Parts: sequence; structure tokens; C-alpha cells
Amino acid sequence: MRFFPELQRQTEAARQGLLSAPIIQGCLRGEVSLPSYVAFLTQAYYHVRHTVPLLQACRAALPAHHAWLREPLDEYVEEEQGHDEWILDDIRACGGDAEAVRRGAPDHAAEVMVAYAYDTIARGNPLGFFGMVHVLEGTSVALALMAADQIQQHLALPDGGFSYLRSHGMLDREHTAHFELLMDRIEDPADQAAIVHAARAFYRLYGDVFRGLPLPQVERARELAA
Repeated sequence: MRFFPELQRQTEAARQGLLSAPIIQGCLRGEVSLPSYVAFLTQAYYHVRHTVPLLQACRAALPAHHAWLREPLDEYVEEEQGHDEWILDDIRACGGDAEAVRRGAPDHAAEVMVAYAYDTIARGNPLGFFGMVHVLEGTSVALALMAADQIQQHLALPDGGFSYLRSHGMLDREHTAHFELLMDRIEDPADQAAIVHAARAFYRLYGDVFRGLPLPQVERARELAA
């Protein structure tokens, strides 16, 4: 039996939990604000800047019988280089203080998500890190392009404020197809269980990042506009 469809099936409830976050549902209805978007970009920066170090840590921790995963991880590293700088560019384009973000620290939820990723690699099964890849890339494909369109349409922001969402959304379409092929080569039940366990955890942790963002003050804005 192919593992990737099973991974999707076993994590569907956790995925729906993430998608139910109020700020995500509001965005899909067109309820957006500049402070909420900049807050999202800020927390994205704090976890995306760890993507390459985490990929490298996972590669270094792979057992010998998973040496075949080193080349795909190297490709991921090459493709993910500089994505944190994309986010800072977007923050600047939206009028935010990118250098303050660079010098700042993540909110608790983003900090815990990143810490859990490092801990999974160092203390658990390093293949569990693919649970994080599944969550972040799968969520990007589902939401990134739609969210970018909604936010830009309602806030009249420049194209330069969406390099992360739009470029990442397009890239992750390709990544997801590649990821599916990789996961279907994972046959050990213990490895599969580690990936499923981690994916469920990352859906919850990433959902906490969204639940910690400031909600747009939609009703107040409507009152002021009336």
C-alpha cells in the first residue's frame, strides 16, 4: 500500500483543525487587515529562517539505510535558500520594519514549533521531520495563492508584498508532487508512524501560530466606513 495517501488519511482531522483557525477562515471570506498580514509574515520569517538548518540537521541524522534521502534533501536545501529574505522584502513592501523583525524574536507558538522540529530530529526519528514538510508545503499549496489574492485585493498592496506567498505557493506545487514520490518509498512501519505522529503535531503547532495572530477588526472597520 502506498504511504502518501495513508499519511493524508491519518492526518485529515488534524489538517481540518488547522484550517479552522479563525484568521484562516476570515481570510477566505475576505476579512483581512494590514497588521494581521504583517504579523503573519513576521512569524513566517521566524520559522522559515530555520528551514535550511533543519533540512541539514535531518540529512546529518539519517541512518545509513536512508542514505538515498540525502540527495533529495540537498535539492530541498538549494531550493529553500533565501526564502527568509523574501519575507523581509515583503514586510518592507507593506511598510513594515524588516530590520526590527530580523533582530526580533518569535512568538511562543512559532518558537515551540521550531523547537519541536529540532527535537524530533535530534531525539526522535529524523524522518519525523518530513511530517513538518508535509504540513507546511501542503498548507501552502492549499492556501497561499488564494490568500495572496484575497489580501492584495482588499488591501491594495503592491505585488512586491507577496513574493513569499506567491512564489512559495507555486514552488510547493512542484514540491508536493516530489514529496509524494519520496513518501511512497518509505516502507518501514516505524518510519511511517513517526512521520504521521509528527505531521499531526505540526498541524496543531502551526495552527497555534495562526491562532496567535491578531484578528482583523472587521466589524469596527465597517462601522468607521459607514
